[in-house]
Amino acid sequence: MGAKAAPLHRVYVTRTLTLTAALLAAGLGFIVFLQFGASDGFDAFDVLRAALIFASTFWLAWGAFTALIGLTSRPPAVPRDAGPIRAMTAILVPVYNEDPVATFARIAGMDASLRATGFGDRFHFAILSDTRNDEVAARERIWFLRLLADTHGEGRMFYRRRTQNKGRKAGNIEDFIKRAGAAYKYAIILDADSLMEGATMVEMVRRMEAAPDLGLLQTLPRIIRAKSRFGRTMQFAGGFYSPIFARGLAMMQGRTGPFWGHNAIVRMHAFAESCGLPELSGRPPFGGHILSHDYVEAALLARAGWTVRVDDDLTGSYEEGPENIIDHAKRDRRWCQGNLQHARLIFAPGLKAWSRFVFLQGILAYIAPGFWLAFLAASIAAPLFAPPIDYFPIEYWPFPVIPVSQVSKALGLAIGVGGLLFLPKLLILLDAGMRGRNRGFGGNLRALQSTLTELLFSSVTAPIFLMFQTRSVLQVLRGADGGWPAQSRGDGTLSLGDAWAASHWIVTTGGVVLVMAQWLSPELVPWLLPVALPMALAPVIISWSSRASTSQLFTVETEIRAAPVMDLADQTLTRWQSSQEQDAAA
Repeated sequence: MGAKAAPLHRVYVTRTLTLTAALLAAGLGFIVFLQFGASDGFDAFDVLRAALIFASTFWLAWGAFTALIGLTSRPPAVPRDAGPIRAMTAILVPVYNEDPVATFARIAGMDASLRATGFGDRFHFAILSDTRNDEVAARERIWFLRLLADTHGEGRMFYRRRTQNKGRKAGNIEDFIKRAGAAYKYAIILDADSLMEGATMVEMVRRMEAAPDLGLLQTLPRIIRAKSRFGRTMQFAGGFYSPIFARGLAMMQGRTGPFWGHNAIVRMHAFAESCGLPELSGRPPFGGHILSHDYVEAALLARAGWTVRVDDDLTGSYEEGPENIIDHAKRDRRWCQGNLQHARLIFAPGLKAWSRFVFLQGILAYIAPGFWLAFLAASIAAPLFAPPIDYFPIEYWPFPVIPVSQVSKALGLAIGVGGLLFLPKLLILLDAGMRGRNRGFGGNLRALQSTLTELLFSSVTAPIFLMFQTRSVLQVLRGADGGWPAQSRGDGTLSLGDAWAASHWIVTTGGVVLVMAQWLSPELVPWLLPVALPMALAPVIISWSSRASTSQLFTVETEIRAAPVMDLADQTLTRWQSSQEQDAAA
């Protein structure tokens, strides 16, 4: 059964409770930090650190309570039209300097899956190329002809390459809608690495047909084909935790749901009428084309009165992910710039309040790591500001103050942060065991082992991600444009030298943190080691995690039994690669 947009009163209650709980948790962190403070008064430095705790705790608590909502929510079934499908749907596949053999093999697999449903004639594929490399573009044209021949796709499959990639992916789709959108009632938007079962596409159309006010329906894509240690960890986390978080998100968003840019279906005329994107005044990174266009398009649909929904029960939707931390950080750099651009859109006229809050959330997702770094720096430097300036006498503080050491504060902070980070995942593990969901992840024992290992791995890599995200924010703030780099495909293995070249600055930062802590606050050094050591060992962690995984940990359902559309795509890819080898040998 699926998740439909909850009644408005239920959505408002859920939002209010979640926001209140997150603020209370943040407020508790603020009060406790000050309460275990100086016995002779507070100075501005104490209040600054407590404020940083408040901001950081709020962000963590929001995520934790979203998971709790997902665990406790059981939304009603969605309406669906069970009659014959008459509407025409375009399946849009934007490509940008991709390997055409692998990309078009996926299209062939999806086409075969669609034809097996009996509704293949109701779906057309449109390959929208923004490729800038002429050699790659020439290969696209050759392999498109092979795709047509193998699928008998004449009249159902189309290819065009833009001469200018104005607006990037969003502009590519806009160009198609202007030229050919009137021929279709719906459009399923994919990425070059997307795969989707034909039955899933048919089900999406049926749900759109049954809900005339539904402008966009987002699926929850599962990561597949991961080979590296990093990739398989992310693949497990996405498959195991994400459905619960997505359900909680759906319960809070109601009719103002998310769009993640791909693996979603849109009502063509709603998208065409509502989602024309402006080009922001000024130069990038804050001006120019909107990079995180998907969030904005969802907000524009909601502004026009259309429902935007995510159905976490829609299975058969897949994508591939980065195989190493560096490729993840490169993609995240673009997302960071796009999200920070939203600061210029928060007060755009007519937007729903929740859409504005989503923009704020996206900004906080990248600013929050800076709060943690600022707190660590302030804690290390605290002795330089002692004794406190008694500008806020202790007698005016309404709570009893308990003087404790820096170490005790660090311990309390570690317990609080650990609870907000780890408890939701452990509860998801428990829920999965009770509902039999662990069978798709290798059984109860394997799921337990994978969850505990993922918690350890995410703890070790968190300081590295924190540094990459903080650097991204600083680059955007100083005016550096990250552009739209092509996605990296392949096994993603990195040598130690490659990892060092990409992260030596993190090693230096970790060393400086330890030296400064030893000099100014030596009692904090043991508590800083979980942060500073991964930073100092960043090249080793990055290189090691990029290598192929041979472990049985992080098993997911598609590794136990490949999805049918995966098999169909693989069969085509194997056949095409074999013909390539024969042609090369001839």
